[in-house]
Amino acid sequence: MSALKRLLYWLIAGSEGGLNRARIILALKEIPCNSNKLAERLGLNYKTVRHHLDVLEKNELIIPSAGKYGKVYFISPLLEREYATFQEILAGIGQNELSADGTRRGGEQ
Repeated sequence: MSALKRLLYWLIAGSEGGLNRARIILALKEIPCNSNKLAERLGLNYKTVRHHLDVLEKNELIIPSAGKYGKVYFISPLLEREYATFQEILAGIGQNELSADGTRRGGEQ
């Protein structure tokens, strides 16, 4: 198992908050945005989103735009290259149809 796969497995499947981190990754892949917009889109508390963004950024899975305020977040080139691994982990934990808004494809919760 690659180091990235172990990291993703731990961050998504092996720790509390993993599904919210997965939702953040899905949302940023779809439309990069700042933490405030992300909190609105996902229906999560701003501080919760900030915490997960910090974890993902520290682990080099997302990158912010330059600047101190209103940073826009993007998935990192590393995650972009290995996105299939992320999807494989979601499938492995039964979340392969998870969407950024927390529903499954087709609108089920």
